[in-house]
Amino acid sequence: MATCLDQHVTDDFALYRGDCVDVTKGIPSDSIHYSIFSPPFASLYTYSASPRDMGNCPTHDDFGKHFGHLIPELFRVTMPGRLLSFHCMLLPTSKARDGVIGLTDFRGILIRAFQDAGWIFHSEVVIWKDPVTAMQRTKALGLLHKQIKKDSCMSRQGIPDYLVTMRKPGDNPERVEGRLTEFAGEGYPETGKETDSRSIEIWQRYASPVWSDINPSETLQHRSAR
Repeated sequence: MATCLDQHVTDDFALYRGDCVDVTKGIPSDSIHYSIFSPPFASLYTYSASPRDMGNCPTHDDFGKHFGHLIPELFRVTMPGRLLSFHCMLLPTSKARDGVIGLTDFRGILIRAFQDAGWIFHSEVVIWKDPVTAMQRTKALGLLHKQIKKDSCMSRQGIPDYLVTMRKPGDNPERVEGRLTEFAGEGYPETGKETDSRSIEIWQRYASPVWSDINPSETLQHRSAR
């Protein structure tokens, strides 16, 4: 059984509260069908002062060492041929912390870390984000219009989100088959017959390499969730 502070197990789900590395170590091998999560973005956000907090890291290398304890366990508990998806983004650098204003390929760092642990880079989708909203929230130099007038060589595009999917090698022992009947994004009717035509239309929306119908304000707030 997983090592955790608290747990709630029913016939439909198992809910654990605890350190993700400790909890995952207690999960049986080849038992997880699919995982999806958003890892800490290195030191971009620090959620606590705990030395076990993956976001409480001074450098990307330190984060990689912390996160490196979890990736092999995720590989172990995942069924062969099944998938894992993680949300990430490129990380802005600052002159005060990094010496230059630019971007760090955090997405690539994560992909290579998973590949080193045996995962296959399966697919990815780019999630469009409004650069105006990002400018208002971050005041990033590269997104300010005044920078265009001052020196546009320091101007840049906004930073999208990515949903990266990795696959564990091997043959999937339980096929996932059948038509697609529901679309989770925006701009598609909820009603309709269960037909191949409808399933194809839904699949074509999901298969797009860029998703522009994700509402970034629809997040799980910790106060309301509790």
